[in-house]
Amino acid sequence: MGRGKVELRRIENKINRQVTFSKRRGGLVKKANEISVLCDSEVALIIFSHNGKLFQFSSDSCMEKILDRYERYLYAERRFLASNSESTENWRLEYTKLKAKIDLLQRNHKHYMGEDLESLSLKDLQNLEQQLDTSLKLIRSRKNQLMRESISELHKKDEEAEVEEVAENIPKKDAMEFTCSSDEERLMVAAS
Repeated sequence: MGRGKVELRRIENKINRQVTFSKRRGGLVKKANEISVLCDSEVALIIFSHNGKLFQFSSDSCMEKILDRYERYLYAERRFLASNSESTENWRLEYTKLKAKIDLLQRNHKHYMGEDLESLSLKDLQNLEQQLDTSLKLIRSRKNQLMRESISELHKKDEEAEVEEVAENIPKKDAMEFTCSSDEERLMVAAS
């Protein structure tokens, strides 16, 4: 059967507090050593007693080596967090700008589709009408250009078809004339 929960609070009796500190410090050092050996990890333990006495344990022979590594890690982490927070702020600003741009584009699209016009003033409506007229002129111009190109292409195909037809008919006429002249020659030869 295990022990019940011990209420954690400051021990008022100075001697009992000192004894508990010594026992628990020893247990903590033992656990630090165990985790270092079992998990092949570097462990540094620093404890200051209530009267300022230093107790330390390091799995490596040199506590300074572990503390230097810790400092380098903290420095790199701070730099990363600082750059990350700047980056996050930049992304937040970019998001806000893009969101505003999307909202404006969606609102304009609705206006171009004839929706949500109640919020527009007379001047806004006139500007919208002018933009739509300009767009309509550009659309008609492009449509007319495409139609002219299509008609031109059809004329070319028609001319090519006529040329092919004429080219196909020319050899037939020549063959007929040649055949006719051969028949006439035969008749002349036969008559003589």
